[in-house]
Amino acid sequence: MSGSKVNEMSRAQVAAAVRALPKDRHLVWDGEDEVDRPLSREEMKAGMQAAARRRGRPAGSATKEQVAIRIDHEVLAAFRASGPGWQTRMNDALKEWLETHRAG
Repeated sequence: MSGSKVNEMSRAQVAAAVRALPKDRHLVWDGEDEVDRPLSREEMKAGMQAAARRRGRPAGSATKEQVAIRIDHEVLAAFRASGPGWQTRMNDALKEWLETHRAG
């Protein structure tokens, strides 16, 4: 594996090296700032499980269908320039047009 570093120190050697560090360089929580508190094993496990559930594409809507459509460059550029969510705004514009042009 290129770029990976191997640590050949034993757990005891690592602990001794940490103890040898000056107190201001220790990686041990001092109990003062809750933000610096390390996660418990349960909190770490819960976070990893939550991250695993979020992986992949979001669940799709059962009300939409994916199609291939050709749109004029100017129209597409204008919607894309409006920022994230442009496809939803384009869908809303088509719905609005549909409501004003329904036969009946």
